Amino acid sequence: MLTDNLRIDANRLWDSIMEMAKIAPGVAGGSNRQTLTDGDKEGRELFQTWCKDAGLSVGVDRMGSMFATREGEDSDALPVYVGSHLDTQPTGGKFDGVLGVLAGLEIVRTLNDLGVKTKHPIVVTNWTNEEGTRFAPAMLASGVFAGIHDEEWAYERVDNDGKTFGNELKRIGWQGDEATGGRKMHAFFELHIEQGPILEAEGKDIGVVTHGQGLSWTEVTITGKDSHTGSTPMPMRRNAGLGMARILDFVNTMAFDHAPHAVGAAGHIEVYPNSRNVIPGRVVFTVDLRSPNLDILTEMGDRLRHEGRKICDSLDLEVTFEKVGGFDPVEFDTECVTAVREAAEKLGYSHRDLISGAGHDACWINRVAPTAMVMCPCVDGLSHNEAEDISLDWAKAGTDVLFHAVVERAEIVS
Repeated sequence: MLTDNLRIDANRLWDSIMEMAKIAPGVAGGSNRQTLTDGDKEGRELFQTWCKDAGLSVGVDRMGSMFATREGEDSDALPVYVGSHLDTQPTGGKFDGVLGVLAGLEIVRTLNDLGVKTKHPIVVTNWTNEEGTRFAPAMLASGVFAGIHDEEWAYERVDNDGKTFGNELKRIGWQGDEATGGRKMHAFFELHIEQGPILEAEGKDIGVVTHGQGLSWTEVTITGKDSHTGSTPMPMRRNAGLGMARILDFVNTMAFDHAPHAVGAAGHIEVYPNSRNVIPGRVVFTVDLRSPNLDILTEMGDRLRHEGRKICDSLDLEVTFEKVGGFDPVEFDTECVTAVREAAEKLGYSHRDLISGAGHDACWINRVAPTAMVMCPCVDGLSHNEAEDISLDWAKAGTDVLFHAVVERAEIVS
Protein backbone atom coordinates (compact mmCIF):
# COMPACT_ATOMS: atom_id res chain seq x y z
CA MET A 1 0.00 0.00 0.00
CA LEU A 2 1.23 3.50 -0.84
CA THR A 3 1.65 5.65 2.24
CA ASP A 4 0.34 9.21 2.18
CA ASN A 5 3.84 10.71 2.04
CA LEU A 6 4.48 9.27 -1.44
CA ARG A 7 3.84 11.90 -4.11
CA ILE A 8 4.71 12.50 -7.75
CA ASP A 9 7.48 14.86 -8.92
CA ALA A 10 5.41 17.95 -9.71
CA ASN A 11 8.27 19.88 -11.31
CA ARG A 12 9.06 17.02 -13.68
CA LEU A 13 5.40 16.77 -14.66
CA TRP A 14 5.19 20.52 -15.23
CA ASP A 15 8.37 20.57 -17.31
CA SER A 16 6.95 17.81 -19.52
CA ILE A 17 3.71 19.73 -20.05
CA MET A 18 5.63 22.87 -21.00
CA GLU A 19 7.89 20.90 -23.35
CA MET A 20 4.88 19.38 -25.12
CA ALA A 21 3.38 22.89 -25.42
CA LYS A 22 6.34 23.95 -27.58
CA ILE A 23 5.02 21.68 -30.33
CA ALA A 24 2.49 23.40 -32.64
CA PRO A 25 1.99 26.44 -30.40
CA GLY A 26 -1.02 28.68 -30.85
CA VAL A 27 -0.85 32.35 -31.74
CA ALA A 28 -1.76 33.54 -28.24
CA GLY A 29 0.18 31.30 -25.88
CA GLY A 30 -1.81 28.09 -26.19
CA SER A 31 -1.68 25.13 -28.56
CA ASN A 32 -2.93 24.27 -32.05
CA ARG A 33 -2.12 20.57 -32.23
CA GLN A 34 -5.20 19.35 -34.06
CA THR A 35 -5.56 15.64 -34.61
CA LEU A 36 -3.53 13.98 -37.39
CA THR A 37 -1.69 17.18 -38.29
CA ASP A 38 2.09 17.37 -38.44
CA GLY A 39 1.96 18.89 -34.96
CA ASP A 40 0.04 15.88 -33.67
CA LYS A 41 2.65 13.61 -35.26
CA GLU A 42 5.47 15.50 -33.55
CA GLY A 43 3.69 15.40 -30.19
CA ARG A 44 3.18 11.65 -30.52
CA GLU A 45 6.85 11.14 -31.31
CA LEU A 46 7.93 13.09 -28.24
CA PHE A 47 5.52 11.14 -26.02
CA GLN A 48 6.77 7.86 -27.50
CA THR A 49 10.37 8.84 -26.75
CA TRP A 50 9.53 9.66 -23.15
CA CYS A 51 7.66 6.36 -22.76
CA LYS A 52 10.56 4.32 -24.08
CA ASP A 53 12.95 6.23 -21.82
CA ALA A 54 10.73 5.14 -18.91
CA GLY A 55 11.01 1.50 -19.97
CA LEU A 56 7.56 1.22 -21.50
CA SER A 57 6.64 -0.74 -24.61
CA VAL A 58 4.39 1.24 -26.96
CA GLY A 59 1.56 -0.34 -28.95
CA VAL A 60 -0.67 1.43 -31.48
CA ASP A 61 -4.10 0.33 -32.68
CA ARG A 62 -5.71 0.86 -36.08
CA MET A 63 -7.26 4.15 -34.91
CA GLY A 64 -3.84 5.47 -33.93
CA SER A 65 -4.39 5.35 -30.17
CA MET A 66 -1.15 4.80 -28.24
CA PHE A 67 -0.77 2.33 -25.36
CA ALA A 68 2.47 2.49 -23.35
CA THR A 69 2.78 -0.51 -21.02
CA ARG A 70 4.67 -0.97 -17.75
CA GLU A 71 4.65 -4.69 -17.14
CA GLY A 72 3.09 -6.15 -14.01
CA GLU A 73 4.29 -9.09 -11.95
CA ASP A 74 1.27 -11.26 -12.79
CA SER A 75 1.19 -12.10 -16.50
CA ASP A 76 -2.49 -13.05 -16.22
CA ALA A 77 -3.62 -9.84 -14.48
CA LEU A 78 -5.56 -7.35 -16.59
CA PRO A 79 -3.89 -3.93 -16.93
CA VAL A 80 -4.95 -0.71 -15.27
CA TYR A 81 -5.20 1.98 -17.95
CA VAL A 82 -4.66 5.69 -17.38
CA GLY A 83 -4.61 8.54 -19.86
CA SER A 84 -6.43 11.08 -21.99
CA HIS A 85 -5.52 12.80 -25.29
CA LEU A 86 -2.77 14.94 -26.82
CA ASP A 87 -4.79 16.59 -29.61
CA THR A 88 -6.09 20.12 -29.06
CA GLN A 89 -8.61 22.63 -30.31
CA PRO A 90 -7.43 25.09 -33.01
CA THR A 91 -7.16 27.68 -30.23
CA GLY A 92 -6.58 25.23 -27.39
CA GLY A 93 -4.77 25.46 -24.11
CA LYS A 94 -1.70 23.66 -22.80
CA PHE A 95 -3.53 21.41 -20.35
CA ASP A 96 -6.80 20.07 -21.81
CA GLY A 97 -6.10 16.37 -22.38
CA VAL A 98 -2.33 16.73 -22.19
CA LEU A 99 -2.38 16.84 -18.39
CA GLY A 100 -4.10 13.46 -18.24
CA VAL A 101 -1.64 11.75 -20.60
CA LEU A 102 1.50 13.14 -19.01
CA ALA A 103 0.15 12.56 -15.49
CA GLY A 104 -0.09 8.88 -16.46
CA LEU A 105 3.53 8.97 -17.61
CA GLU A 106 4.52 10.68 -14.36
CA ILE A 107 2.90 7.84 -12.37
CA VAL A 108 5.19 5.37 -14.16
CA ARG A 109 8.23 7.56 -13.67
CA THR A 110 7.48 7.85 -9.95
CA LEU A 111 7.03 4.08 -9.58
CA ASN A 112 10.36 3.60 -11.37
CA ASP A 113 12.03 6.08 -9.00
CA LEU A 114 10.65 4.21 -6.00
CA GLY A 115 11.43 0.77 -7.36
CA VAL A 116 7.81 -0.21 -6.83
CA LYS A 117 6.33 -3.16 -8.72
CA THR A 118 2.65 -3.83 -9.23
CA LYS A 119 0.66 -6.99 -9.79
CA HIS A 120 -1.27 -5.52 -12.70
CA PRO A 121 0.40 -3.84 -15.67
CA ILE A 122 -0.16 -0.09 -16.01
CA VAL A 123 -0.87 1.28 -19.49
CA VAL A 124 -0.56 5.00 -20.28
CA THR A 125 -2.92 5.90 -23.12
CA ASN A 126 -3.21 8.66 -25.73
CA TRP A 127 -6.60 8.40 -27.44
CA THR A 128 -6.79 9.72 -31.01
CA ASN A 129 -9.13 12.59 -31.93
CA GLU A 130 -10.81 13.28 -28.61
CA GLU A 131 -11.53 16.88 -29.54
CA GLY A 132 -13.35 16.18 -32.80
CA THR A 133 -12.52 19.67 -33.99
CA ARG A 134 -11.01 18.50 -37.30
CA PHE A 135 -12.85 15.21 -37.73
CA ALA A 136 -16.28 15.01 -36.11
CA PRO A 137 -17.45 13.50 -33.85
CA ALA A 138 -15.44 14.01 -30.68
CA MET A 139 -13.99 11.02 -28.79
CA LEU A 140 -13.76 9.19 -32.10
CA ALA A 141 -11.07 6.59 -31.37
CA SER A 142 -12.32 5.73 -27.89
CA GLY A 143 -15.79 5.45 -29.44
CA VAL A 144 -14.53 2.87 -31.94
CA PHE A 145 -12.67 1.08 -29.13
CA ALA A 146 -15.90 0.85 -27.11
CA GLY A 147 -17.96 -0.31 -30.09
CA ILE A 148 -19.93 2.92 -30.43
CA HIS A 149 -18.63 3.63 -33.94
CA ASP A 150 -17.56 1.41 -36.80
CA GLU A 151 -13.88 1.65 -37.73
CA GLU A 152 -14.47 2.02 -41.46
CA TRP A 153 -17.07 4.72 -40.79
CA ALA A 154 -14.48 6.54 -38.66
CA TYR A 155 -11.90 6.32 -41.47
CA GLU A 156 -14.35 8.07 -43.78
CA ARG A 157 -14.81 11.16 -41.58
CA VAL A 158 -13.86 14.25 -43.60
CA ASP A 159 -12.31 17.56 -42.52
CA ASN A 160 -13.09 20.98 -44.02
CA ASP A 161 -10.52 20.42 -46.78
CA GLY A 162 -12.05 17.11 -47.86
CA LYS A 163 -9.28 14.98 -46.32
CA THR A 164 -10.36 11.75 -44.67
CA PHE A 165 -9.42 10.56 -41.20
CA GLY A 166 -8.10 7.27 -42.57
CA ASN A 167 -5.83 8.85 -45.15
CA GLU A 168 -4.47 11.44 -42.74
CA LEU A 169 -3.80 8.74 -40.12
CA LYS A 170 -1.72 6.87 -42.70
CA ARG A 171 -0.03 10.08 -43.89
CA ILE A 172 1.44 10.88 -40.47
CA GLY A 173 2.48 7.25 -39.99
CA TRP A 174 0.40 6.42 -36.94
CA GLN A 175 -2.02 3.78 -38.15
CA GLY A 176 -1.12 0.75 -36.05
CA ASP A 177 -1.69 -2.93 -36.78
CA GLU A 178 -3.42 -3.72 -33.51
CA ALA A 179 -7.16 -4.42 -33.68
CA THR A 180 -9.15 -1.56 -32.16
CA GLY A 181 -11.00 -2.58 -29.01
CA GLY A 182 -9.17 -5.86 -28.54
CA ARG A 183 -7.63 -4.84 -25.21
CA LYS A 184 -9.26 -5.83 -21.91
CA MET A 185 -9.00 -3.52 -18.92
CA HIS A 186 -9.00 -4.03 -15.17
CA ALA A 187 -9.90 -0.33 -14.84
CA PHE A 188 -9.44 3.02 -16.58
CA PHE A 189 -8.72 6.39 -14.92
CA GLU A 190 -8.60 9.82 -16.54
CA LEU A 191 -7.35 13.08 -15.03
CA HIS A 192 -8.66 16.25 -16.66
CA ILE A 193 -8.96 19.93 -15.94
CA GLU A 194 -12.53 20.75 -14.89
CA GLN A 195 -13.27 23.04 -17.86
CA GLY A 196 -15.71 24.79 -15.56
CA PRO A 197 -15.58 27.23 -12.60
CA ILE A 198 -16.92 25.18 -9.68
CA LEU A 199 -13.72 23.82 -8.08
CA GLU A 200 -11.89 27.15 -8.18
CA ALA A 201 -14.93 29.08 -6.93
CA GLU A 202 -15.35 26.73 -3.97
CA GLY A 203 -11.63 26.45 -3.23
CA LYS A 204 -11.53 22.67 -3.80
CA ASP A 205 -8.40 20.86 -4.92
CA ILE A 206 -10.07 17.82 -6.45
CA GLY A 207 -13.26 16.95 -8.30
CA VAL A 208 -14.37 13.36 -7.76
CA VAL A 209 -16.35 12.77 -10.95
CA THR A 210 -19.37 10.58 -10.29
CA HIS A 211 -21.31 11.17 -13.51
CA GLY A 212 -20.93 12.61 -16.99
CA GLN A 213 -23.69 14.66 -18.51
CA GLY A 214 -25.61 13.23 -21.42
CA LEU A 215 -25.60 15.33 -24.56
CA SER A 216 -28.07 15.91 -27.36
CA TRP A 217 -27.25 17.98 -30.46
CA THR A 218 -30.21 18.98 -32.63
CA GLU A 219 -29.69 20.93 -35.85
CA VAL A 220 -32.58 23.30 -36.42
CA THR A 221 -33.30 24.79 -39.85
CA ILE A 222 -35.80 27.65 -40.08
CA THR A 223 -36.95 28.91 -43.45
CA GLY A 224 -38.77 32.19 -44.03
CA LYS A 225 -38.24 34.79 -46.75
CA ASP A 226 -35.27 37.09 -47.15
CA SER A 227 -36.40 40.62 -47.98
CA HIS A 228 -35.34 44.24 -47.58
CA THR A 229 -35.07 45.36 -43.94
CA GLY A 230 -36.18 48.90 -44.75
CA SER A 231 -39.07 48.42 -47.14
CA THR A 232 -40.77 45.25 -45.83
CA PRO A 233 -43.66 46.12 -43.46
CA MET A 234 -43.44 44.44 -40.06
CA PRO A 235 -46.68 42.42 -40.44
CA MET A 236 -45.50 41.04 -43.79
CA ARG A 237 -42.12 39.74 -42.67
CA ARG A 238 -41.14 36.07 -42.47
CA ASN A 239 -38.06 36.60 -40.34
CA ALA A 240 -36.15 33.35 -39.78
CA GLY A 241 -33.76 35.17 -37.44
CA LEU A 242 -36.63 36.16 -35.16
CA GLY A 243 -37.77 32.53 -35.03
CA MET A 244 -34.28 31.47 -34.00
CA ALA A 245 -34.10 34.15 -31.33
CA ARG A 246 -37.39 33.05 -29.76
CA ILE A 247 -36.41 29.37 -29.83
CA LEU A 248 -33.06 30.10 -28.17
CA ASP A 249 -34.81 32.17 -25.51
CA PHE A 250 -37.04 29.17 -24.87
CA VAL A 251 -34.00 26.85 -24.67
CA ASN A 252 -32.47 29.11 -22.04
CA THR A 253 -35.70 29.12 -19.98
CA MET A 254 -36.07 25.35 -20.32
CA ALA A 255 -32.53 24.73 -19.02
CA PHE A 256 -33.25 26.90 -15.98
CA ASP A 257 -36.37 24.81 -15.37
CA HIS A 258 -34.03 21.88 -14.69
CA ALA A 259 -31.33 23.73 -12.74
CA PRO A 260 -28.67 23.26 -11.52
CA HIS A 261 -27.33 20.48 -13.75
CA ALA A 262 -29.17 20.86 -17.08
CA VAL A 263 -27.78 23.34 -19.62
CA GLY A 264 -28.71 24.46 -23.11
CA ALA A 265 -27.51 26.87 -25.79
CA ALA A 266 -26.57 27.14 -29.46
CA GLY A 267 -22.89 27.49 -30.32
CA HIS A 268 -23.09 26.95 -34.09
CA ILE A 269 -25.25 29.45 -35.98
CA GLU A 270 -25.46 30.21 -39.70
CA VAL A 271 -27.63 33.05 -41.03
CA TYR A 272 -28.53 33.50 -44.70
CA PRO A 273 -27.90 35.68 -46.60
CA ASN A 274 -26.09 37.33 -43.66
CA SER A 275 -26.34 40.86 -45.06
CA ARG A 276 -26.86 44.02 -43.01
CA ASN A 277 -29.94 45.14 -44.88
CA VAL A 278 -31.63 41.80 -45.61
CA ILE A 279 -34.08 40.08 -43.27
CA PRO A 280 -32.78 36.51 -42.80
CA GLY A 281 -34.65 34.05 -44.99
CA ARG A 282 -32.98 30.97 -43.53
CA VAL A 283 -31.07 30.11 -40.38
CA VAL A 284 -29.36 26.88 -39.37
CA PHE A 285 -28.24 26.40 -35.77
CA THR A 286 -27.40 23.53 -33.45
CA VAL A 287 -29.00 23.37 -30.01
CA ASP A 288 -26.72 21.71 -27.44
CA LEU A 289 -28.70 20.23 -24.54
CA ARG A 290 -27.01 18.45 -21.60
CA SER A 291 -28.15 16.74 -18.41
CA PRO A 292 -26.91 13.88 -16.21
CA ASN A 293 -30.50 12.55 -16.17
CA LEU A 294 -31.60 10.71 -19.32
CA ASP A 295 -35.31 11.34 -18.70
CA ILE A 296 -34.71 15.09 -18.41
CA LEU A 297 -32.48 15.09 -21.49
CA THR A 298 -35.17 13.29 -23.49
CA GLU A 299 -37.88 15.62 -22.18
CA MET A 300 -35.89 18.71 -23.17
CA GLY A 301 -35.39 17.35 -26.68
CA ASP A 302 -39.12 16.70 -27.04
CA ARG A 303 -40.00 20.16 -25.70
CA LEU A 304 -37.54 21.79 -28.11
CA ARG A 305 -39.36 20.28 -31.06
CA HIS A 306 -42.86 20.95 -29.73
CA GLU A 307 -42.28 24.56 -28.71
CA GLY A 308 -40.07 25.24 -31.72
CA ARG A 309 -42.88 24.27 -34.10
CA LYS A 310 -45.36 26.45 -32.19
CA ILE A 311 -43.03 29.43 -32.35
CA CYS A 312 -42.38 29.03 -36.07
CA ASP A 313 -46.06 28.45 -36.88
CA SER A 314 -46.89 31.72 -35.14
CA LEU A 315 -44.38 33.55 -37.36
CA ASP A 316 -45.35 31.81 -40.64
CA LEU A 317 -42.00 30.02 -40.76
CA GLU A 318 -41.05 26.47 -41.74
CA VAL A 319 -38.85 24.48 -39.36
CA THR A 320 -37.09 21.11 -39.38
CA PHE A 321 -35.18 19.31 -36.61
CA GLU A 322 -32.39 16.77 -37.11
CA LYS A 323 -30.55 14.92 -34.34
CA VAL A 324 -26.88 15.23 -35.32
CA GLY A 325 -25.08 13.92 -32.26
CA GLY A 326 -25.22 12.95 -28.65
CA PHE A 327 -24.75 10.29 -26.01
CA ASP A 328 -26.52 9.11 -22.89
CA PRO A 329 -25.50 10.25 -19.39
CA VAL A 330 -22.68 8.30 -17.73
CA GLU A 331 -22.50 6.89 -14.21
CA PHE A 332 -18.91 5.99 -13.39
CA ASP A 333 -17.90 2.79 -11.59
CA THR A 334 -18.59 2.96 -7.85
CA GLU A 335 -15.38 1.21 -6.79
CA CYS A 336 -13.17 3.35 -9.03
CA VAL A 337 -14.92 6.53 -7.87
CA THR A 338 -14.40 5.43 -4.27
CA ALA A 339 -10.70 4.86 -4.98
CA VAL A 340 -10.42 8.46 -6.19
CA ARG A 341 -12.32 9.86 -3.21
CA GLU A 342 -10.31 7.85 -0.69
CA ALA A 343 -7.04 8.90 -2.32
CA ALA A 344 -8.01 12.57 -1.99
CA GLU A 345 -8.94 12.07 1.66
CA LYS A 346 -5.77 10.11 2.46
CA LEU A 347 -3.59 12.79 0.90
CA GLY A 348 -5.41 15.63 2.65
CA TYR A 349 -6.73 17.35 -0.47
CA SER A 350 -10.06 19.14 -0.30
CA HIS A 351 -12.56 17.61 -2.68
CA ARG A 352 -16.16 17.46 -3.78
CA ASP A 353 -18.25 15.21 -6.01
CA LEU A 354 -18.65 16.61 -9.50
CA ILE A 355 -20.65 15.95 -12.65
CA SER A 356 -18.61 16.46 -15.79
CA GLY A 357 -20.25 18.90 -18.14
CA ALA A 358 -18.06 17.91 -21.10
CA GLY A 359 -17.54 14.70 -23.01
CA HIS A 360 -14.36 12.72 -22.36
CA ASP A 361 -12.82 9.46 -23.57
CA ALA A 362 -13.65 8.03 -20.15
CA CYS A 363 -17.34 8.36 -20.98
CA TRP A 364 -17.00 5.79 -23.79
CA ILE A 365 -14.51 3.54 -22.00
CA ASN A 366 -16.92 3.36 -19.06
CA ARG A 367 -19.07 1.14 -21.30
CA VAL A 368 -16.40 -1.57 -21.55
CA ALA A 369 -14.40 -1.25 -18.29
CA PRO A 370 -14.72 0.08 -14.73
CA THR A 371 -13.88 3.77 -15.10
CA ALA A 372 -13.52 6.96 -13.06
CA MET A 373 -12.28 10.50 -13.54
CA VAL A 374 -10.30 12.97 -11.43
CA MET A 375 -10.58 16.69 -12.04
CA CYS A 376 -8.50 19.66 -10.95
CA PRO A 377 -9.46 23.35 -11.14
CA CYS A 378 -8.68 25.65 -14.05
CA VAL A 379 -8.50 29.43 -13.84
CA ASP A 380 -11.92 31.05 -14.28
CA GLY A 381 -13.23 27.73 -15.58
CA LEU A 382 -11.73 28.63 -18.98
CA SER A 383 -10.94 25.90 -21.54
CA HIS A 384 -10.92 25.46 -25.32
CA ASN A 385 -9.15 28.81 -25.24
CA GLU A 386 -5.47 29.72 -25.49
CA ALA A 387 -5.75 31.55 -22.17
CA GLU A 388 -6.61 28.26 -20.40
CA ASP A 389 -4.46 27.98 -17.27
CA ILE A 390 -3.88 25.90 -14.15
CA SER A 391 -1.34 26.11 -11.35
CA LEU A 392 1.48 23.68 -10.67
CA ASP A 393 -0.14 22.94 -7.29
CA TRP A 394 -3.43 21.99 -8.96
CA ALA A 395 -1.60 19.73 -11.40
CA LYS A 396 0.28 18.13 -8.52
CA ALA A 397 -2.86 17.52 -6.44
CA GLY A 398 -4.72 15.95 -9.34
CA THR A 399 -1.80 13.73 -10.29
CA ASP A 400 -1.13 12.70 -6.68
CA VAL A 401 -4.74 11.53 -6.37
CA LEU A 402 -4.56 9.81 -9.75
CA PHE A 403 -1.29 8.13 -8.69
CA HIS A 404 -2.78 6.64 -5.54
CA ALA A 405 -6.06 5.60 -7.20
CA VAL A 406 -4.27 3.88 -10.10
CA VAL A 407 -1.72 2.09 -7.92
CA GLU A 408 -4.41 0.98 -5.46
CA ARG A 409 -6.12 -0.81 -8.36
CA ALA A 410 -2.81 -2.09 -9.78
CA GLU A 411 -1.81 -3.57 -6.35
CA ILE A 412 1.74 -3.13 -5.08
CA VAL A 413 3.72 -6.36 -4.75
CA SER A 414 7.08 -4.94 -3.66
